[in-house]
Amino acid sequence: MAADITLLPDAGPLITLAYAEALDLLLKPGWQVEIVDMVLHEVTRNETPTSRAIGEWVAARQLPVRATQLFRQYQRAQAEAATPPGKANLGEFAIQEAMSQFALLDPPRAGVFLFEDHKIARAGFLLPENARKVSTRAFLLFLERRGWLESAAEVELCAVRNGRRFSQLRFPPG
Repeated sequence: MAADITLLPDAGPLITLAYAEALDLLLKPGWQVEIVDMVLHEVTRNETPTSRAIGEWVAARQLPVRATQLFRQYQRAQAEAATPPGKANLGEFAIQEAMSQFALLDPPRAGVFLFEDHKIARAGFLLPENARKVSTRAFLLFLERRGWLESAAEVELCAVRNGRRFSQLRFPPG
């Protein structure tokens, strides 16, 4: 059932879809969409071409923001240190934490980790059985095949035309 699935987008897909002015595509399957706190922080902490659009979209759709221990620790470290803590992969690790929380529910909640970064495609993130790792490109093709999107390629092209440097890596390869 669609209602039993939660989509957790990473920063990359949010940025790409914001460039394409297509964030609502995340809602097309009818799945619960949640934004992980660390990811929201990553995409809105600095003024970028998409930061305001993403923040406003999350607020307007009243999307739940999933709290993680990782983000709380990050905030604590940031408040206590003169030098901000490193940020590499924190959004992905926070999503991994959220997916693990889903596995502890009874019954476990199915989660879809939507990613874009080519490093994640190659990474061996440990995700529970109830989790799926899906690239932005694969998600767009899924929407197209279901008839919820006229052209996945057009969304990608729109993002690129509007300034997004979209990954050319295809996951799965082929």
